[in-house]
Amino acid sequence: MIKLRPRYSLSCALLALCVGVALAQNVTLDDLRIRAEAGDRSATRQLAEAYYLGREGAEQNFSEAARWYLKLAQQGDVRAQTTLGLMYARGYGVKKDPAVAHHWWSFAAAANDAGAQYNLGLSYANGDGVAQDYERAAQWYEKAAERTHIQAQYNLGLLYLQGKGVAKDPLRAYFWVKVAALQGDDRAQDSLNKVAAGMSAEQVRQAEAQADEWMKRAKKLLK
Repeated sequence: MIKLRPRYSLSCALLALCVGVALAQNVTLDDLRIRAEAGDRSATRQLAEAYYLGREGAEQNFSEAARWYLKLAQQGDVRAQTTLGLMYARGYGVKKDPAVAHHWWSFAAAANDAGAQYNLGLSYANGDGVAQDYERAAQWYEKAAERTHIQAQYNLGLLYLQGKGVAKDPLRAYFWVKVAALQGDDRAQDSLNKVAAGMSAEQVRQAEAQADEWMKRAKKLLK
């Protein structure tokens, strides 16, 4: 049996930082801390990310990162809410608490953050911090999938394949797994033959055509 992906997603903005975006020249941690204490949200974010990643003169310190992310999250910062939820899900700098993670992701997901929507789907699928509910998992996966979240697309495809939370639909299953594969996901590509088992050649062609059309419409979101 093909298994769902179990990993929670980090905020897309923080993932971009992991590739390597430096703080502005001559800006020190002390400068950022002073500005953050004064309510500068940009400085607060830079400080939180510096501690989370352990760079730009800061030793990695998840407790400090969580403190500054909480400040942002309480001000409605969607990226911070997603990341803080991840920290509670994994126990990074805070006591591991899936229910609190779910709480923060709910705010970010309502603001249309794809990473938070995927994480909510995964928490419902696994029963982490909430009662297991495949129907709600599928709903959140679909929201994230429509926003081009690859892991959500893959997991949603498998729910359609297995008939969990949605009516069993091999064509829809193949469609979502194919969309993930078209975005370069190796695991999705490797799963296509298993997903196609029992489908007719015409059904596979139909699902692939739908996936191609979806990708054309999604180009703006993928840029």
